[in-house]
Amino acid sequence: MEVEFAYGTTGLRVDLPEDRTDVIVPAYPPPAPDGRAEVVAALRRPVSGPPLRQLVRPGQTVAIAVCDGTRPQPRRTVVPAILEELEGTVRLDDVVVLVATGTHRANTDEELRQMFGDDILGAVRVVNHDARDPATLTWVGRLGRDVPVWLNSEWLSADVRITTGFVEPHFFAGFSGGPKLVAPGLAGLETTLTLHDASRIGHPDARWGVIDGNPVQDDVRAIAAATGVTFALDVVLDGAQRIVSAFGGDVLPMHAAACAKAGAIAMCPVEQPFDVVVTSNGGFPLDQNLYQSVKGMSAAAQVVKPGGMIVCVAECRDGFPAHGPYRAELAAAPSVQALLGTIVRRQRTVADQWQIQVLASIMARARVVVSTSYLSDAQLAEAHLEQTHDVSRTVGEAGRQARICALPHGPMTVPYVLRPAPA
Repeated sequence: MEVEFAYGTTGLRVDLPEDRTDVIVPAYPPPAPDGRAEVVAALRRPVSGPPLRQLVRPGQTVAIAVCDGTRPQPRRTVVPAILEELEGTVRLDDVVVLVATGTHRANTDEELRQMFGDDILGAVRVVNHDARDPATLTWVGRLGRDVPVWLNSEWLSADVRITTGFVEPHFFAGFSGGPKLVAPGLAGLETTLTLHDASRIGHPDARWGVIDGNPVQDDVRAIAAATGVTFALDVVLDGAQRIVSAFGGDVLPMHAAACAKAGAIAMCPVEQPFDVVVTSNGGFPLDQNLYQSVKGMSAAAQVVKPGGMIVCVAECRDGFPAHGPYRAELAAAPSVQALLGTIVRRQRTVADQWQIQVLASIMARARVVVSTSYLSDAQLAEAHLEQTHDVSRTVGEAGRQARICALPHGPMTVPYVLRPAPA
């Protein structure tokens, strides 16, 4: 049978044996009839706290945090809806939209046009956050479990702070969205390195779908609560990146409601692990580099047998990417075990360490093969990964008895193995 995997903007069809393949997809409900109306309703009828309009006064300054270009956030719907709510109270000159890049590169002018459209770019100031520029950061203090917190100065100086995100399961923070738009989204490099150090990432509760008791999420929530979010808005999307539901209000209860919705859609139990798991990373923009595509591999790792095989189809049009130390750090270690040892010894000295740690842990568990249009066999070998130019043939190498799992939407579906009930 042919299974279409999310891959770049075109998709990728893969022929898999029907009698031995389980295809697991999210349990998406129908999209909202009107995505804009769904967002406006969340702004006016929040999960918790007053509507946005009641929280804003004339003369106040407003900062709106949005996801960067690696996330399929419907910014062209969300940002205009917020500006409409502010109309008549706040001047557009007093509004700044902060692209919460975390430690990612800045979005280019062309990417910003694609993300927002000319109308928004012409109406309000849009600024890329820079975690590595001390001149744009303000020291807050030590919060959570002794996290040194630097945050974007424009965010902290705004009278009204609004986060906007989208919620899906996250491979070590439990879920995306909500307080993550503050930190790591608008945090300094030192803050993010601490939030994503080896001890937190290696904690057994730092995993898909877990919020309470997850040390990463606990500290992220502590930072957002201590520094103040005036209003938060999250959306849950379907496989075509359409709005299913929108949630607004006080950041933590709003996020909890959005996580419950996203978890019901994405989390899927299976009875036993598989010999082979074929996954994607959700297509563009999620699969635009290898760094992001670790998420799809991590979803597959939840249900692959030890020593089994993971095949990840990810376009990677932005390469490793080229910026940051990710490629160099992967290539510097002679083996996967050496890579893991280096991470444990250094704890939090490399910006991309958390992705490296997760990838190394996956490769220690299973054979990982990648199908990509923009990275060569030699480049993948630097990262201790294999390339395939024929996914069906590579899956066939596992033998005629191998059980196969297909995750066409990658980390938009998070399978997990059911544990047997106690005797």
